[in-house]
Amino acid sequence: MSQRNSISPSESDVPATPDVPTAPAVPASTYRLQLTPAFPFAAARAAVPYLASLGVSHLHLSPVLEAVPGSAHGYDVTDHGRVREELGGERELRALAAAARERGLALVLDIVPNHMAVPSPLRLNRPLWEVLREGPGSPYARWFDIDWEAGGGQVLLPVLAEPDEPFTVDAGAGLLRCGDREFPLREGTAGLPLAELLAAQWYRPAWWREARTSLNYRRFFTISDLIGVRVEDPEVFAATHAKVLELVRDGVVAGLRIDHVDGLADPGEYLRRLRSAVGDGCWVVVEKILAREEGLPPSWPVAGTTGYDALHRVDGVLTDPAGAAELALTYQESTGSPSWEETASTAAREVLTGDLAAELSTLERWAGPERAPAVRELLIASPVYRTYPGGPGPDARTLERAAARAGTAAVDGVRELLERDPAFGARFAQTSAALRAKSLEDRAFYRWAPLLSATEVGGEPGTPAVTVEEFHAYCAERERQWPASGTVLSTHDTKRSADVRARVAALSQDPEAMVKPGGGAGPGRGASGAAGSDPQLAWVARQSALGLGDVPERGPRLAAALLKAAREAGLRTSWTDPDEAYEAGIAHLVPREPVELPPHLEEAARANVLGMTLLHLTMPGVPEVYQGSETELRALVDPDNRRPVEFPRRTLDSLDAGAAPLTLAEEKLALTAALLRLRRSRPALFRGYAPLTARGPASGHCLAFARPGGLVAVATRLSHRLAQAGGWRDTTLSLPPGRWLPAHGPRPAAPHEGEVRLARLLASAPVAALVRAD
Repeated sequence: MSQRNSISPSESDVPATPDVPTAPAVPASTYRLQLTPAFPFAAARAAVPYLASLGVSHLHLSPVLEAVPGSAHGYDVTDHGRVREELGGERELRALAAAARERGLALVLDIVPNHMAVPSPLRLNRPLWEVLREGPGSPYARWFDIDWEAGGGQVLLPVLAEPDEPFTVDAGAGLLRCGDREFPLREGTAGLPLAELLAAQWYRPAWWREARTSLNYRRFFTISDLIGVRVEDPEVFAATHAKVLELVRDGVVAGLRIDHVDGLADPGEYLRRLRSAVGDGCWVVVEKILAREEGLPPSWPVAGTTGYDALHRVDGVLTDPAGAAELALTYQESTGSPSWEETASTAAREVLTGDLAAELSTLERWAGPERAPAVRELLIASPVYRTYPGGPGPDARTLERAAARAGTAAVDGVRELLERDPAFGARFAQTSAALRAKSLEDRAFYRWAPLLSATEVGGEPGTPAVTVEEFHAYCAERERQWPASGTVLSTHDTKRSADVRARVAALSQDPEAMVKPGGGAGPGRGASGAAGSDPQLAWVARQSALGLGDVPERGPRLAAALLKAAREAGLRTSWTDPDEAYEAGIAHLVPREPVELPPHLEEAARANVLGMTLLHLTMPGVPEVYQGSETELRALVDPDNRRPVEFPRRTLDSLDAGAAPLTLAEEKLALTAALLRLRRSRPALFRGYAPLTARGPASGHCLAFARPGGLVAVATRLSHRLAQAGGWRDTTLSLPPGRWLPAHGPRPAAPHEGEVRLARLLASAPVAALVRAD
């Protein structure tokens, strides 16, 4: 351990406290901060000196506009015109921006154009409150996608805990009350008998279960507490973006992350309007999940995506395809689970006809009875989240699969409707995006568990591995088309942090380490319906425990993640219909003692952790470091991944003073800081992309590339398989012309030049970052 690299300065290092630069227009890197009432703007401001020392150029803030009181995430916006008081208000936000600017940093905001909260109390969302009071004649009615005809002239409000809750009328205050909930009374109705009064309102308070079939407003996915906003309307866009645009104009904000762009009626038009409003100097990326073969529409005036496409390639290139296939076979044999393709298709049909039944009904009414079956089948068969107006429609495979179930004529009819009716096309696309997110991310990914590291947003669980050639092709294309696009490994939405996935992915190199759980019984055949006898959840529990390892509060965190996994999977219990007897058995699946990987896989996990870090911070794009992930961060699905973090200030200071890293967490921090500082101080190093190919018996275990500006990255793939085969032996790598020094750590006796032996280059660590000495 003592031989592992320190962060002590060398010729190629960046000083720990450089002269204060001006933040670049395109970030060198971003650092995501999860703001909450417990971690407000003032706390973020206190962290600025450390984050500046770490080397990032921009702080990426979770949503900052007024939200539901106590919200731990801020995506439930209630007022677009105000900065959230629970975080310190606009004064504190501007103070944070000023403190960041003093250290050469700038701010990026996460904004939420697609939806607002249906809060409690309702009056917190003033536009919605006015629509409920005044109906379709309200000037705010244009804000929301409400199908008044489908609701018989009323908005369904599925907010009641029970179907028969009593109502009272406060005529003086102009309010209808139900428990602690208040609703506005329509003018002139206060004196009516209760039954008539309820029928006369512009809304119908209803039991929450009615949302599934009767909801008549567009929402975020299946969350009825988040109502869709019509930002395609210029007046609504102006009203909902005024504060954000003011912050951009004032220099408080230098970049924007657009949440759930697929939810918008016309993402391209929205982005063009936004670009016109913010100007060319504002860095804009969109949260857009791309299938493996899908590209971002080239006409969008953005820098790129938030980076889930990069996450998939980094994870995949460090996954052993043979081991992943073996795990899939073992998983199916021991759990009785169907194939990935069947799992995904079944989940899509369940979600569309169940959770999204109201949305499907709207589209079917629109299309007419003869086309309704084809609407359903096209949605289920779609391989991407959505298509776009003016872009390519459903591909041939999608049409073929849909026609096999609904008939060619019906499918052709829906295609014709999509082409001639933009409004139908937009709603179809919005529903498609919600379906893919809910059926894949929130259901199928929890049911298909051979290798949990592969069931991540943007991933391909059926074929999780990515070849070296695919990785290089992806990076080269990104450098040509989207060089300022984002890249991520961990986010507030990842089901497992990168370091947990790195440990789980190591299992693909030794599938035998994944002991068959449950004795081979299939789902649904365990005794008494308890979770402890469910082989599918037992498999999830074992991999999750191996990924988490020995961490603080391990037991409760693992139990909470397993409960969420069981409910999201919807096989034996669910959020809406929990099986208490089954869920009581989940505790029996949590090991009493920490479960650790075997020593040989711990070393493979180390290689994965450092390899993922190196690739992320050196590949084309703008890397984002999620809070706390500059050091080892083992986190499970939210809310676990939004836990407060402690910034490793003292550890970084110690490494800067020359201490050698003694743990994987310190190794990762040293590597991260060195590369972030290089990205900020010497951006020219990170231009261009050229694959490098090793030669020799272990060449397939080397992933290397050059950034022609003057940087080389070398990572070890499948290190356990490499060790089994005898190590690097005489495998070599030809470096580009020049003299090359490590980007961090102790200096070698002489610079590396020409053809180098990988056994020497990677003697003390499974990765190397080299900078041209001249």
